[in-house]
Amino acid sequence: MSNPEVTINNCIQMLQQIMEDSTIPRNIRRVADGTHKVLMDKSQGISLRAATAISMIDEISNDPNMPVHARTRIWELVSQLETVPLDS
Repeated sequence: MSNPEVTINNCIQMLQQIMEDSTIPRNIRRVADGTHKVLMDKSQGISLRAATAISMIDEISNDPNMPVHARTRIWELVSQLETVPLDS
């Protein structure tokens, strides 16, 4: 089992890549930026940050304008976040 903090850091890096990808529509990059800020907020518990991030990403995961490569990254990101235990 992976350390939840390492998982969060990996997700932050993935979000950074999404935010920097100019082929991804602006609205999706904006949500990625908001999600990035949520994951960086150390004032919240790690499980709350992960759950909030999943909720935010879920809103855009079915966006018809999202390129296939971005959708794959988003699904990978959600899969990683789902491994964060609720009681951390």
